[in-house]
Amino acid sequence: MSQPTNTRGARRGPRPANARRVAFDVLRAVQVDDAYANLLLPTRIRRAGLTARDAAFATELTYGSIRMLGRYDVIIALASGRRPENIEADVLDVMRLGAHQLLAMRTPTHAAVDATVELAREVGARRATGFVNAVMRKIAARTDDEWDAQITEGRGGDALLATRWSHPVWVVSALRDALAAERSRDELAALLAADNAAPRVQLAALPGLATDEDIATATARTVPDEDDDADADDDADAAFADATGAADVPAALVPADDEPEADGATGTVPPVRTADPVPAADALPVSPVGIRGISGDPARVPGVAAGRLRVQDEGSQLAALALSRSSAVREGERWLDMCAGPGGKAALLAAEAQQGGATLVANELVPARAGLVRNALGVFGDHVRVVEGDARRYGRDGTGMTFDRILLDAPCTGLGALRRRPEARWRKTPEDVQELAVLQTELLDAAVRVLAPGGTLAYVTCSPHLAETRGQVDALMGRHGGVLEQLDTATIVRGVAARDPEIADGNTAQLWPHRVGTDAMFIALFRRVG
Repeated sequence: MSQPTNTRGARRGPRPANARRVAFDVLRAVQVDDAYANLLLPTRIRRAGLTARDAAFATELTYGSIRMLGRYDVIIALASGRRPENIEADVLDVMRLGAHQLLAMRTPTHAAVDATVELAREVGARRATGFVNAVMRKIAARTDDEWDAQITEGRGGDALLATRWSHPVWVVSALRDALAAERSRDELAALLAADNAAPRVQLAALPGLATDEDIATATARTVPDEDDDADADDDADAAFADATGAADVPAALVPADDEPEADGATGTVPPVRTADPVPAADALPVSPVGIRGISGDPARVPGVAAGRLRVQDEGSQLAALALSRSSAVREGERWLDMCAGPGGKAALLAAEAQQGGATLVANELVPARAGLVRNALGVFGDHVRVVEGDARRYGRDGTGMTFDRILLDAPCTGLGALRRRPEARWRKTPEDVQELAVLQTELLDAAVRVLAPGGTLAYVTCSPHLAETRGQVDALMGRHGGVLEQLDTATIVRGVAARDPEIADGNTAQLWPHRVGTDAMFIALFRRVG
């Protein structure tokens, strides 16, 4: 089940749009316009002038409803007697939001029902308010556990888990296969649950730039007091760590234990249910440059504002560091980040390259994302260069240039980051895997063409799907085994990590969110022989 975010904040001034309407607008845009919640939500929160408290409520309501959409549709179908496709789309989205408040958030029942009916009226579905009211009351009549027993009755295997944990069946099967490859199939339910948990903010302290004071300030970060005079834009930013796509993590704003719960659909929005305690292992950084446990708006942390600390998942940090620290850096090395946008891993590589006397070329195909890369690398000097173009051109562009270290963070399904990309599970299909596998193959071949003798290639995906991970590695060695050797990636990652990353032995490394609190990043390292 989803693990909601907690929040605290003082209301200042009128609210043009309430948190529920913001969540509805984003949910509709995700459904109709293929919008990305992580990019649209911060803009809508700022435009609505929401306080930190309401921004966090809107964030959990949006993300939680999208994550649990499949489960809620089954419940709504049972409560309404109608198939979801036979319910008007805007009405269905209103009820999805209502279901999340009733079943996963600490919203009083009458407030959730009344507010959902009012939202239906507000968005132009006045004709359906009676229907919405009846369905919400039927949903409220049972607990989430009681609904779970009903919606999973008669189901088994992956179909049961898909319904319980709100994943498409094909995704559940793919994750089962990935875990089975490590003889860890019994961890599937824990992985699915982790996909539905709101990720906590993680920072990267850029080597050579971040100071001890930066790190100390970040780790001591607390929620602003209620009399904090920061403006509404800062409050909105507190609900979402980084709108550029580099992190996509809702900030963790924690309310006081004794904060009173407000009531009703028009008063202060009640805080969401307290999340389960984080295991001690998950609370400790696994990256040697990682910082966990901050609360409040990361943008207000001085080191983040100055660009010396970056909001970045620790799995991404380990992927970059596995390449940069796989062997000692020699002065004058040339490094390449083939698919650098939006720039998070490129920034960490740039910091490592700067310390070792290497140069970095950061390539990005999409001009807008290339702009994000330039912004991310703006604090670095001339040893970093950003270029635009299709990375498949490398080795065929006539330059003859080779690189000593290459990061291929390949386009993938993103099945390893479902907790931060809530809509991805509903958009991706098995056909996407096949198409992406072709692109990944072509990019890997390009990387091999420009990998210098003795050079190291890191193949990275934010997906554990075997066709994108082990399958690609096996195929690559089948094509280029005469010039490539696989490195003991698991040992290298363990040597880089700040603590046990809980990965299986072998020439690849697969991180898991339910084990160490990172995205499910896959890492495979190769060296060109000769």
